[in-house]
Amino acid sequence: MVHISAILRGLPTVSEESPTVGAMDSQLALFDTPAWTRVIGVFDLETTGVDVASDRIVTAHVGVLDATGRVLEARDWLADPGIPIPNGAAAIHGITTARARTEGRPAREVVAEVLDALRALFAAGTPVVAYNAPYDFSLLKNEARRHGLDPIDAPAPVIDPLVVDKTYDRWRRGKRTLSAVAAHYAVRLDDAHEASADAIAAGRVAQALAERFAPWLPTTATELHTRQIAWARAQAAGLTEYFISIGRLEPDARLDGSWPIR
Repeated sequence: MVHISAILRGLPTVSEESPTVGAMDSQLALFDTPAWTRVIGVFDLETTGVDVASDRIVTAHVGVLDATGRVLEARDWLADPGIPIPNGAAAIHGITTARARTEGRPAREVVAEVLDALRALFAAGTPVVAYNAPYDFSLLKNEARRHGLDPIDAPAPVIDPLVVDKTYDRWRRGKRTLSAVAAHYAVRLDDAHEASADAIAAGRVAQALAERFAPWLPTTATELHTRQIAWARAQAAGLTEYFISIGRLEPDARLDGSWPIR
């Protein structure tokens, strides 16, 4: 199998010149979109639950997409998480405890290889797309520490389509799940909650966002990463105020807006 680092070494250097500014509703050509869309990494985890501190990785995907959303390279992992997989989680991603124990590799090996794959992308300056990035990167960080591995404490550059979509289409009604957002941007997602399908769809949604909002997006992945930190914080503050207003949170409570890792 060709490894992600080898694929990256064979790719041309991406120029980060500013794109031509056009109308929002026009069909923008490829060269009008930010340069970071031309080669992107994608990352997703399926897990035993939603607690980033205590839950474990079950499946993982790290891949590379080209400017058209075509998969250049992909790696998938199935881990034995070392704890039972709750029935609710298994119903979502399809991996039972029995299957994980029979077919899965030791969790420490899987976590180490996922970390290596992501580090190769970041070292190459390739942005990594992760939908709701704080969940995946925080859980991976805690898994690394659990197994005595060196965590990725400050992943960058990261692109989170959830944060970008909420920023540029703030008032759109409806859910912001990956399935809903993919449908909105006409991105195909046939097998939601399967790590590779979710990761690839998230990458293509990021590219669709970049095309639609090209005149207003930062031209570099580094600048977009920096802006998302502020956007995520503001979104959490706004959601906090709303939840307090409807009685879902206590008046002194605050949602954590840390991004892309907590």
